[in-house]
Amino acid sequence: MKCRYHKNVLLLLAGVLVVSACGTLRNNRYQMHQDRAPDKNIDISQIPDAIPRNEPRSKYGNPRSYRVNGRTYRVMKSSQGYHARGIASWYGKKFHGHRTSSGETYNMYAMTAAHKELPLPTWVRVTHLGNGRSVIVKVNDRGPFHANRIIDLSWAAAKKLGITASGTGIVEIEALDPRDYQTRTAKINSTRKHASAPTLQYHLYLQAGAFISHNNAQLLQHKLQTALHIQNIRAVYNADKHLYRVRIGPLANVDEADRLAKQINQRGLATPHIVVD
Repeated sequence: MKCRYHKNVLLLLAGVLVVSACGTLRNNRYQMHQDRAPDKNIDISQIPDAIPRNEPRSKYGNPRSYRVNGRTYRVMKSSQGYHARGIASWYGKKFHGHRTSSGETYNMYAMTAAHKELPLPTWVRVTHLGNGRSVIVKVNDRGPFHANRIIDLSWAAAKKLGITASGTGIVEIEALDPRDYQTRTAKINSTRKHASAPTLQYHLYLQAGAFISHNNAQLLQHKLQTALHIQNIRAVYNADKHLYRVRIGPLANVDEADRLAKQINQRGLATPHIVVD
């Protein structure tokens, strides 16, 4: 029993160290200073989507919680029913060939992704709301730890979605259950994802706070309007959660959201996060 206990403790510590490496060592353990795309031309049409499989949870990268850059993240017990919208980024050559949080080697030509809280591995469908393109990726890494980013895609996945040039894209993420996944679905998705797809409707906001008190929400609203010199800030009541949410927007693009978030943080007014409705 004692040997088994020590073995479990060592595995847990190893998992925490691998996750921590993504955040604390990411800036000094790579030979390249700036990330970039591959130097050669790649035919991404020959790269298939990830196929959801029944795999056990990774021995590494799945602690109950972990800290990166002073912030604590909690790993979800299950990905079942997970559905979210947000901003996707991508990572490429700088990290190619290095170990991921799950212990697998990162391959920028594979259909993979990093997420801060989903269990490893998890398979997700990622849809670019701006052009309707969709891919299926395997989440096998932790990140992105840049503010207001929801998922970090491999270069191949980002290229298929059409976000490598801009660096980011507004996406919808849906966790897939391997037990319910049909191979036919992958074939249908593969034949249509690069065709002309309808643009999905969405609006981009910065949420600066949520309050039970309407007065407190209005107080923050007025502070933001005075500091930022903009008027499209509202205290919106959410009946489901009985909260007043202070939101800025709708915003034109990710760059505007990042710029305003930086200004709010620098002034110490709030810690805003991006919301996609």
